[in-house]
Amino acid sequence: MTTLLPEDSNAPGNGDGPGHPPTAEEYQELWRQLNAERTDFAARDRARSTWMVVAVIVAGIALVGSAIAWGFAQHADSHRGAAVAAAAGGRTVEVDLSEFKIAPAMVMGSVGDTLKVVNKGTMAHQLTVQGTQLATAQIPPGGSATLNTSGLTPGNFTIYCNVPGHQGLGMQAMLMLSEGTGSSSASGPTGAAGAAGATGATGATAGLTAEMIADGMTMPPAAMDQAMKSSTTAFPAKTAGVGAQLLAPTVLADGTKQFDLTAEVVDWEVSPGKTVKAWTYNGTVPGPTIMVNPGDKVQVVLHNHLPEATTVHFHGITGPQNIDGTPYVSQDPVEPGQTYTYAWTVSKTPEIGMYHSHFDAVSQVPDGMAGAFLVGTMALPAQATAQGAVQSAVQDQVLFLNDGGTIGLTLNGKSFPATAPFVATQGQWIEVTYFNEGQMIHPMHLHEIPQMIIARDGFPLANPEMDDTVLVAPGQRVTVLVHATDVGTWVWHCHILSHAEGPQGMFGMVTALVVKPAA
Repeated sequence: MTTLLPEDSNAPGNGDGPGHPPTAEEYQELWRQLNAERTDFAARDRARSTWMVVAVIVAGIALVGSAIAWGFAQHADSHRGAAVAAAAGGRTVEVDLSEFKIAPAMVMGSVGDTLKVVNKGTMAHQLTVQGTQLATAQIPPGGSATLNTSGLTPGNFTIYCNVPGHQGLGMQAMLMLSEGTGSSSASGPTGAAGAAGATGATGATAGLTAEMIADGMTMPPAAMDQAMKSSTTAFPAKTAGVGAQLLAPTVLADGTKQFDLTAEVVDWEVSPGKTVKAWTYNGTVPGPTIMVNPGDKVQVVLHNHLPEATTVHFHGITGPQNIDGTPYVSQDPVEPGQTYTYAWTVSKTPEIGMYHSHFDAVSQVPDGMAGAFLVGTMALPAQATAQGAVQSAVQDQVLFLNDGGTIGLTLNGKSFPATAPFVATQGQWIEVTYFNEGQMIHPMHLHEIPQMIIARDGFPLANPEMDDTVLVAPGQRVTVLVHATDVGTWVWHCHILSHAEGPQGMFGMVTALVVKPAA
């Protein structure tokens, strides 16, 4: 571009000497050149802009075309899937995933049916048919996937979300498959064709009417009755292993009470026929109960036989910082094969605490690594003694609540009907401390008999509270007194209903108080 003015005073002009200013004619010529260049630049700029607009429009058309093509492809794929299902004589049964459940809890179908798995939650989920290779990939929120059951045999299967921790939080259901019925494909579990197929089916789906299916009922009433009866009458079912048993110490020469804890992975039977890989202290879930007297000198020796590092944190127990069990804060992690000793003098006043892993705790703790740590015994409140409670006659019990990991929805490491009942004679008092090592609040409800809350986190209440349903938050300990006034079997359970009962009957976080007549 032409420059209007010279860059310095010595720039050549058209005059007689250096620095002579341009004449009027020279200014006009320069101005004409500048206008010509501006006009040429504007023309080039308009051309570039025009081509850019054209390019954007073409790209937009291509994008829309791709989207339309993708849509047609998906539409064609869905029709091909429906055609395959129809050819196989199956129908489409919808299974919904959300936080944290699978609906329906009892999926009824026939061999050859296609499961349409829809993620209605806010995080990724997945569906696996236990004991088979049949599984979806992880499904994003709002997404869906299909599983065809043609490769399965008639029978009952457990289906669950295989995202770590989700099964234990409640994402488990039952899939009941009968012989293929040749029913036509339906748009979903409540479609008219599906209803017609179900009403004509034999086996597990027999007896369902179109109205039942339209109302979302996927299990015939008779089958539901039988499932409820089977689960309830099996209580208390026998399983291998008992947790929370008192651990006897080794008393050293100076009077120190030494407790040895071995962290190890073992097979643990949660309920009849269901054995999982539990991460444990001394091979049980919960770990053994440690009970000491106020002011005792204590050593806890940890032997790590796990495949990864770990530590022990004494939750709610006072002591020096070096026994806190926080990796890289109070100690280095205890690596596989190593031994580590925690030594201190416990509080001179009663405490109710627990010990648990503080390394990879989101996995190690719900997989089983927790136990009770009790210092002394709290005195009974005046409100209880006024009603006739006597310290020596009160049973002390611990009740660990869990909702995740390999252990899942359990009380003291067992799932109903394998949970152990509390047993008392009419008129007796029971002291129970809830230990919540799960990841959500649990409202614990005892039928008929009220609970007197006497302490939270080991701190006695000046004014005990009477409650029908007791809330226990994660990490919290809540101690209650129960007066066994009425003879009978009284169900005791978490009142988040999906933790305790479904069409298949009671399961998970359910036990009972059995009150026997006095002699």
